[in-house]
Amino acid sequence: MTNYREILRLYSLGINNAQIAASCGCTRPTVIQTLQRATSIGLDYQQAAQLSDKEIRQRLLPSAQSKPEYKMPDYDYVHKEMARSGVTLNLLWMEYCEDCRRNHELPYQSTQFNKYYGDYVNKNKATKRVEHKPGDVMETDWAGTKTDVVDTDTGELIPAHLFVAALPYSGYAYIEAFFSEKQECWIAGHVSAYRYFGGVTRITRPDNLKTGITKNTREETVVNKAYQEMAEHYGTAVIPARVRHARDKATAEGSVKLATMWIIAALRNERFYSLGELNAAIRDKLEVFNHKPFQKKEGSRYSVYLQEKNFLLPLPKHHFELSEWRQSIVQPNYHISCMKQNYSVPFEYIGRHVDVRITRNTVEVFDSGNRICSHPRLYGHNHQYSTVELHMPPNHRKDVEWNGDRFRKWASMFGDNTLAVINVFLSNFKIEQQSYKSCRALLHLADKYSEQRLEAACTRAFTYTSRPSLKSVQTILKTEQDKLPDNSTKAPQSSEYGFVRGAQYYDDGGDE
Repeated sequence: MTNYREILRLYSLGINNAQIAASCGCTRPTVIQTLQRATSIGLDYQQAAQLSDKEIRQRLLPSAQSKPEYKMPDYDYVHKEMARSGVTLNLLWMEYCEDCRRNHELPYQSTQFNKYYGDYVNKNKATKRVEHKPGDVMETDWAGTKTDVVDTDTGELIPAHLFVAALPYSGYAYIEAFFSEKQECWIAGHVSAYRYFGGVTRITRPDNLKTGITKNTREETVVNKAYQEMAEHYGTAVIPARVRHARDKATAEGSVKLATMWIIAALRNERFYSLGELNAAIRDKLEVFNHKPFQKKEGSRYSVYLQEKNFLLPLPKHHFELSEWRQSIVQPNYHISCMKQNYSVPFEYIGRHVDVRITRNTVEVFDSGNRICSHPRLYGHNHQYSTVELHMPPNHRKDVEWNGDRFRKWASMFGDNTLAVINVFLSNFKIEQQSYKSCRALLHLADKYSEQRLEAACTRAFTYTSRPSLKSVQTILKTEQDKLPDNSTKAPQSSEYGFVRGAQYYDDGGDE
């Protein structure tokens, strides 16, 4: 603090400004401003000697005579409002500032506002309600203790893991047993919990397990893709507990302990032979647990939950369907291979890396987060194709104009055996379109040899094999075997023809 009395004393002794500044530990401009102000009000050292330091300061700095008066917030009101869903200290501070401006009063800054609220909470031994607002948070975790299900075939005990979800405001809990802690069980536990609670909280707070959280650091939180998809479906936000901060999900931790005591211990002498039996027994004990009266206050978890339920977000029309995400490359044939099946993608994406979302009924393809196509999921034998005509390049769409029925109709104009050969070609390939080139080549033989000879060649081909090929029909026409008499079913033995033995050879069993 500047010693104004000493500045005036040294100045009366004739000491220059620089030396006064060095002696009083202040800057030279401060000395100059003090002396100028003293001269303007007619204050010298003889007068200052009769005044106190405070009086000297008030004369030299009249603006410091009175401190600004700030409006003290009503922290009883603030504490009650903090119990309401969506209300934050920052929101209440902004409302407080607006109220002060309307009344021409000076508000505290947010830091001081928050400090005084903390003092209020400590003084009144009140509980801060930041983490316990109705309908705000659902905490989830796996219980460390497991229970068992008896295998009916071998008699061995199969461990069952307990999924626990709890609402911090009411303490209302949900518990379900699964045979593993894999992602499908983790997601299914959340879906069942939302259904049991009859609504969705705004925040879902899990632990940092890999099936839910890929990365959680001070700088970044990365949620597992399937878990994030579930959160978006239900309209909740996944905000995991901080690493090594169990208090962030204290309700779930407490529910885990109580679940172990009230449910697992109560069922320790019973034997269960299916997961369904175990979960039915858990549900009965869970009802007792949630309806049990509190020890230190009125009501039960269930009675408080009935109030909290009004603050939950509504459930969506359809429950979430678990999906699996994979990556694939669009092949030159504008298809991706996924789960040993093939699905078309717009040809513009050939060579691109895409994300594939697989559910029980659909396969969706995404590029940079944008869905570019979807297909009904294929089941059955491997390497089937699901092809959309619009995904094809323009030159490939011309082939789509051809189809099996058109080839059959064309072949029937030549005769029944030509039609039979076309049916053989169409059934030779898993993808019918792969046979179209052979079908066109066969039918165009009529342009070179005539329709009658093509029908005769197809008839002759069936005397040699039940599944003729394009080459065999071409050979018959080229060697004019189609002109042989109808009763000549054996092929000539000369090597100038393409066949050594005819069909009759094999029908008779051949030479012994």
